[in-house]
Amino acid sequence: MNSWSKWGSLIKSAGSAPGYGGVLRRIFAAYAGISLLLFALATAAALWQTQAAVSPKAAMKRMAASVSPQFFIDMIGLEAASLKRSGETTFSGGSVGRYLAEKLLHVNPVEPKSLLASELPGMRGTKRSPDDPKRTDSLVVNGNGNAGQGQSDGNAAGKPADGVQTQGEAVAAPGSDAGKEPPLQPTGGQGANGVQPDPIPVKPTTAGRKVVFVYHSHPRESWVPELKVSSANEAEDSQKNVTLVGKRLTDKLEEQGIGSVHSGVDYPTNVPGYNWNYSYKYSLQTVKEAFTQNKDIAFLFDIHRDSAARDITTASIGGTDYARVYFIVGKKNERWEQNEAFARKIHNKLEAEYPGLSRGIWDKGSGGHAEYNQSVSPNSILIEVGGPFNSLEESYRTADILAKTISGLYWEAEKVNATAGAAVAVNK
Repeated sequence: MNSWSKWGSLIKSAGSAPGYGGVLRRIFAAYAGISLLLFALATAAALWQTQAAVSPKAAMKRMAASVSPQFFIDMIGLEAASLKRSGETTFSGGSVGRYLAEKLLHVNPVEPKSLLASELPGMRGTKRSPDDPKRTDSLVVNGNGNAGQGQSDGNAAGKPADGVQTQGEAVAAPGSDAGKEPPLQPTGGQGANGVQPDPIPVKPTTAGRKVVFVYHSHPRESWVPELKVSSANEAEDSQKNVTLVGKRLTDKLEEQGIGSVHSGVDYPTNVPGYNWNYSYKYSLQTVKEAFTQNKDIAFLFDIHRDSAARDITTASIGGTDYARVYFIVGKKNERWEQNEAFARKIHNKLEAEYPGLSRGIWDKGSGGHAEYNQSVSPNSILIEVGGPFNSLEESYRTADILAKTISGLYWEAEKVNATAGAAVAVNK
């Protein structure tokens, strides 16, 4: 006999008995009460869905799962004495209060720590419902970091249906941040909106290798405005001179990741019997010592100050005055074309980005000092920065631009070398 037949027999026997009308009214009242309860549960599920941001289907499933079969039996037993269970029921003693606290507040009155556990996730543990001693609703974390429902009614643990919040987990108040995941930070992975953030650029560096050497064959060349003298012939000083510009260039190259070395040796002071006519002989010794100490040197710059008038040695760019540069190539060097090609690369890059800053390239004849230590490397060049009537600040501005330009050329050359090296490796 199925359940519908049982209910039919029960109603039939109740209708044939004396006072059957009262029994039917009580059964109807029981069904009405159950209907109202289900309506209340549905309303609660809808509110729960709004608060917890889960689907209506999931909320209904969770609410239905939270009501045990004994609850319905005890409801009917209130009106039908033959179906009333013996012993403690859902509606006996303090069970009603505990039940409401469990279902609506997620707090077990017989376990005071559950009040704290609802706000402190670390205190959540196994909880047993008073109407089902085998049931547990502990919050577990799966291997992927998602919250899932613990073992229920002796079944194996599984994920909550459609993202339903497990019993014992606090419900976030509207507008609060409780239960929300923290915003993602760009750490090389996907961003907060699933967009791959741009990688943080890594600044190139020569990793401690010194690849640039800056020196001065005429270290005492200075400026009329800085020394407060009246003529260019007086613009010579042992302290405030062109070595400051060379030091500035070196520091800026270092900031660009280019390992650089600067020599500001004052030959008139350090060389016994100093003779100005042997200036390049003295500086050649400095270059050789630099090569001995730094095997990675690739670029050499002999920084000077020209002797031309201010209108020739000054460029105004964007309303700011700069000391113009002039590249000198000595044809006494048998491979001077290589040095000229190197100087032209710098000139062309300056002309493209700062038109007028460079005065060009002067290929001097083969007489006198026209070798300028350039035979030691095809990347060795003499650069005149400004003239005697420029200021130190104007020369500094130009040194900053030179550092940016030279570093750009260096890194471009490094890319070419790396590509060529990779091609050779592939062809082997």
